[in-house]
Amino acid sequence: MPALLAGLLLPQALLAQADKAATRPALTVTTVTPQPAEWPQTLVANGNVAAWQEAVLGAEIGGLVLTEVAVEVGDRVRRGQVLARLDGDSVKAELAQSRAAVAEAEATLAEARGNADRARSLAPSGVISAQQTAQVLTAEQTAAARLQSARARLQVDELRLRKTELTAPDDGVISARVASVGSVVQSGQELFRLIRQGRLEWRAEVGSADLARLQPGMAVQLSTPAGQRVAGKLRRIAPTVDLSSRNALVYVDLSPGSDARAGMYARGEFALGRQQALTLPAAAVLLRDGFHVVMRLGADHRVSQTKVTVGQRLGERIAVAGLPAEAQVVATGAAFLADGDSVKVVGAVPTIVPAAVPRGAK
Repeated sequence: MPALLAGLLLPQALLAQADKAATRPALTVTTVTPQPAEWPQTLVANGNVAAWQEAVLGAEIGGLVLTEVAVEVGDRVRRGQVLARLDGDSVKAELAQSRAAVAEAEATLAEARGNADRARSLAPSGVISAQQTAQVLTAEQTAAARLQSARARLQVDELRLRKTELTAPDDGVISARVASVGSVVQSGQELFRLIRQGRLEWRAEVGSADLARLQPGMAVQLSTPAGQRVAGKLRRIAPTVDLSSRNALVYVDLSPGSDARAGMYARGEFALGRQQALTLPAAAVLLRDGFHVVMRLGADHRVSQTKVTVGQRLGERIAVAGLPAEAQVVATGAAFLADGDSVKVVGAVPTIVPAAVPRGAK
C-alpha cells in the first residue's frame, strides 16, 4: 500500500515541478519608457562628387614642339602660372620679320607724307596738275594703310609668342595631364584639366516628392567612402526632373580640406530642421525578419514583440514611432527574448536625453 501511494504521488510532484519551471522568468531585465526629445530631421540622398567647374586647357597655336611641362596632376596652381612652354623660335623669327615690315612701312609713309605736303603747297600755284596732286595724296593714304597692316601683323606675332607659354586661367588644382615633352601640339589640343578654385560639389539625386522640403542654403553632411564627414551647403536645385527616375539633381558646395575626390559616390543628409520625437536606447530596438521591433512588457510580466518605425539615430539613442509614451520596453537583453517570454523586472534604466542636441551632431 505505501508503495502504491508513493507511485501516485510521484507524477503529481513532477507536474508541480514542470508547472513551476514553466512560470519561472526566462530572463531578468530592466525596462525603459520612450522619452520625448527635440530631434533633428534629415533627408538622406546619394550622388556623385564632381568638380564645380573643370576647365580644359589646350594650345592656342599649332605645329609647335612642347619643350617644357611645369606641373603634374594634383598640383595647386595660381592664376597666370606657367603650366607648359612651346618652342617659340619660329614665332620669334616671324616676329622679327614683322618688326622689320613695320619699320619699312613707317619709312614709306614718311616719304609719301613729305610728297603729299609739297603737293598741297604747290597745288594752288598750278605748278602740278590736279591729277598729279591726287596721285601723291593717294600714295600717302596707301602708305598709311600699309603701316596699319604691318602693325596689326606685329601684334598678331607678339600674341603668338605669348601663347607659346600656356598659363592657368584661374587658381585651382590640376586634375589631368596629357602634355608630353617633345610632342608636336595642334591648335585646341587638350593638354591639361583644371578644377577651378579647387571647388568640389556633390550632385545628389532627390525624389521629386522631397524637393519641396529643400531650400538653398541648407546645411548638408556628406559621408565619404573612407568614413569622413564633410560639411556642405545646398547651392542650387535643378529646374527639371529626370523622366525615367523621377529624381532631380541637387547641387551642394563642399567645404575644402576633406578627403572627397571628384568621381566619388557618396551618401549625404540634408538638415531639414527639428521636431519632437519619442526616443529609446538604440540597444532596445532589434532588427528581426527585416522589421524593427521592441520587446514591450505586458501586465503579466510577459513580453510581446512590437513593430516600430525608426527615425534619426543620435549617439546611443534612436527616434521611434508606433509606441505610446507610457509603454514599458525591455532595455537590455531584448535580443535573447522571444514573443511571449516571461521576464523578471529588476528596475528601470535611467534616461538621459540631452536638453539641446548640437545641430549636425551624430
